[in-house]
Amino acid sequence: MKYDEIHIENLEFYARHGVFPEETKLGQKFIISLVMYTNTQGAGKRDDLELSVDYGAVSHFITEYMQKNTFKLIEAAAENLARELLLRYPLLEGVDLELKKPWAPVGLPLEYVSVKISRCWHKAYLGLGSNMGDKKGYLDYAVKRLNEENGCKVEKVSDYLVTEPYGGVEQDDFLNACLILKTLLSPEELLEKLHEIEKEAHRERIIRWGPRTLDLDILLYDDLVMENDKLIIPHVEMHMRDFVLKPLSEIAPNVRHPIYKKTISQLLKELG
Repeated sequence: MKYDEIHIENLEFYARHGVFPEETKLGQKFIISLVMYTNTQGAGKRDDLELSVDYGAVSHFITEYMQKNTFKLIEAAAENLARELLLRYPLLEGVDLELKKPWAPVGLPLEYVSVKISRCWHKAYLGLGSNMGDKKGYLDYAVKRLNEENGCKVEKVSDYLVTEPYGGVEQDDFLNACLILKTLLSPEELLEKLHEIEKEAHRERIIRWGPRTLDLDILLYDDLVMENDKLIIPHVEMHMRDFVLKPLSEIAPNVRHPIYKKTISQLLKELG
């Protein structure tokens, strides 16, 4: 989806960010330019500020936040500010932010140094499973923990589905589900968070496809295709698993697999 843009150009403020003691003690001038991605159609049609992002309020928040907090690096200042903006203003979907430092102490003539970043909300589709102990309790716990995590919002959860075990290991039936997660976490950060929640649920990785208290998988992340030693997106076997496609088709039937270019409903139908 292509979003509308609201721009704030070259907002100046005085703050105390820097590596050297004199920078954090005396302070210096900084300049921020910001592009906010949102949907302005409702505000435009109704002429109602409540339906848009108030650039005046945002400008004052930026100034107050950057003066209240101190960072050694402008990279850290930009990163933390972008996150705070996305968390504070619910109509914001993403930001492009450039933080300029005109008086950077490099000992050479220059106009400014700057760091420019783009940050946005992402949509992840997760698979959940349990076949030990209080299965429903473990799935409920995972949903609750994810929704309480800073920078994460659970948008939809499928019904819980009883399924036969996968992988040929004799064990109890599973309780499976899928959910849609709006998140600021990167795929790697999200994977780390899922492992943390599994550990809290006393998950033990002893037998592949064996019994487990809680199993959390990243199925899709936006339309990303990636592979490294720790993570593969989309999940390599999701298109072959009815215990994934059934609950996922309940909450996201028209989402397309970024490799096979078919909707979840189509993949489920073909699986038969």
